[in-house]
Amino acid sequence: MELIEELIIGRRTINNFKPEIPAQQTIIEAIEIARWAPNHHLTQPWQYYLLNSDMIDQVINLNADLVTAKKGKQAGDIKRKRWKSIPGWLVVTCERSVNEQLQQEDYAACCCSIYALSLILWHKGIGMKWTTGDVIRDKRFYNICWLDHLSQMVVGLMWYGYPDQVPEAQRRRKIDETVTIY
Repeated sequence: MELIEELIIGRRTINNFKPEIPAQQTIIEAIEIARWAPNHHLTQPWQYYLLNSDMIDQVINLNADLVTAKKGKQAGDIKRKRWKSIPGWLVVTCERSVNEQLQQEDYAACCCSIYALSLILWHKGIGMKWTTGDVIRDKRFYNICWLDHLSQMVVGLMWYGYPDQVPEAQRRRKIDETVTIY
């Protein structure tokens, strides 16, 4: 088994996937582990949704429409083609709270769970991209995914699959630029 350090340093956001879809059971097993992420008061605020092909097509069309409205038909068509090449689709939500501190803690917990998921999948040879574009804030997206926008907020749309290309590591700031010691 790879060391945790190697997984963290070696994991990459994947933009280009091979066409085959990883087994649904593999994704569910990874979520089973990711749900053990730390969360204050054990709120377990996350919910994972594996999208079916009809939902994926509707999201692709909605996003293409949003891009077309902003940047024109050609940009919308390019986005539609790009998104159709993505094999696996997963939406992660966080329970909404009227308590601002609890909402912030729950959102952080969801982010921890998503990161854990990305590391687990990476260990299994599956790459992921966490996207937060305009489409996830559109109420039509909530309708497509059967989500209640009053009780849930979308943390991200996760694309997953076997990497076609693994990008090179990007430079990180030096540790002395990151840590302040008092």
